[in-house]
Amino acid sequence: MPKAGARCAAWPWRGETLEANRELAALGLANAMAGLAQGMPVGAGFSAGSANAASGATSRAAGVIAALALLVLALWGGPLTSRLPQPVLAAVVIAALTHALSPAPLLRPWKLGRDRWAAPVAALGVLTLGVLDGLLLAVGLSLAQLLYRLAHPSLSELGRLGESHDYVDRAAHSTAQAVPGLAIYRPNAPLFFANAETVLGLVSRRAQGRGTRVVVLSLEESDDLDSTAAEAIGELHAGLLAHGGRLILARTHDRARAVLAASGLDELARDATFSVADAVALAQTGTAPARAQT
Repeated sequence: MPKAGARCAAWPWRGETLEANRELAALGLANAMAGLAQGMPVGAGFSAGSANAASGATSRAAGVIAALALLVLALWGGPLTSRLPQPVLAAVVIAALTHALSPAPLLRPWKLGRDRWAAPVAALGVLTLGVLDGLLLAVGLSLAQLLYRLAHPSLSELGRLGESHDYVDRAAHSTAQAVPGLAIYRPNAPLFFANAETVLGLVSRRAQGRGTRVVVLSLEESDDLDSTAAEAIGELHAGLLAHGGRLILARTHDRARAVLAASGLDELARDATFSVADAVALAQTGTAPARAQT
């Protein structure tokens, strides 16, 4: 079994897992030994693992036996294998992979509505550019998509569910009601230099459009803040104060509080609460429940 905390990948048709770091360490050691012996580079292929699993192998002995068989083949079977046509060898590889081939991995992103282009681009990249360049292209595309989503997060307006302490996205929950006199917003991504000014500028414009002077900003997605995000929060705070308003931070993580305090925003850090309900109570009564100050 893999070690606790290890990053594992699953063999989907057998329900087993492998520890990727140990596999990479084994490949590195094998390449080091091949280099010392002036041998060929050592690699791993999905087709070999698929053929091994399809043959019914259930123990590590299968790898040892396969290695011995390859050694015998290399020493005495060269003249025979050299006569095999390449289409025959290709057919063997295709047969080993047939049971694992399925369009489902390509169709699943479209069903989920996420990463729709990553899988097709990865497949086309491998076919046109080769395995290494194709995978690098897919990784680059995935990073670009991630950066775009982080730089353009959605902004939710939160409302209260009935008489509960739950505050949820009003666009997703029709029964959630706005709190009179308050505007409660939640950026749906961590605030950092690429999005802080844009998101908080949108918060300011929406609050002004509603004529609301007290804004509760939920920072549950931001477990930390960089200097740009802290500065943007300070600017929003100063802008609201200049018009007789107030900014209250809710669901604020400890590291974010520390950054705000170090940035000179001691009042915001002191009044920041651990829940939206506490922030609403603070805005309405001027006093938050005791648990918000612990």
